[in-house]
Amino acid sequence: MSYSDLNSIILQKDAADSAAEVHGIAVAMLCLNKNTEASDWINEAFAEGPSLLQEDKVELNDLFEQTKELMESDEFVFDLLLPDEDEVLALRCTALMQWCQGFLFGMGRVQTSSEWPGDVDEVLKDIIEFTKLDFDLEEEDIEEAENNLVEIQEYLRAAVMLIRSELNPAVEHSTVH
Repeated sequence: MSYSDLNSIILQKDAADSAAEVHGIAVAMLCLNKNTEASDWINEAFAEGPSLLQEDKVELNDLFEQTKELMESDEFVFDLLLPDEDEVLALRCTALMQWCQGFLFGMGRVQTSSEWPGDVDEVLKDIIEFTKLDFDLEEEDIEEAENNLVEIQEYLRAAVMLIRSELNPAVEHSTVH
């Protein structure tokens, strides 16, 4: 399912500002508890979860399971759900900030502790700053803004895996070979 298709479902249900935000919530919930179920996420992200069309629930379940699988992979294949690279830069920047907002919401909603282990606290502070980004899209050097966006995405990918391993130390050893 494409980002825009999923985004249509999200916006129709008035669940969040974007598919990116809802994906951020899912990722945070999986960082906090690797056994989180898609139904837990749907209930958290969609106030009217039971009123979702069955085909929408199937799509959302697929997204959740795929995200979970990618996060568990040893191959570092996890990625943020964001608009395609051929979309307008402003839309992609906004979606990145919304993803960060969703991630922070998911972290705070599920875990209310203010004491995070290891580097998690520092990474969360960085993610808070990403929600305040102001990409100067009128600047002449759009290429610089593109590069900044890619760097932030890469940082977030690594940050998610760091947070997941810090909060689930046994995860790395539980993989069956």
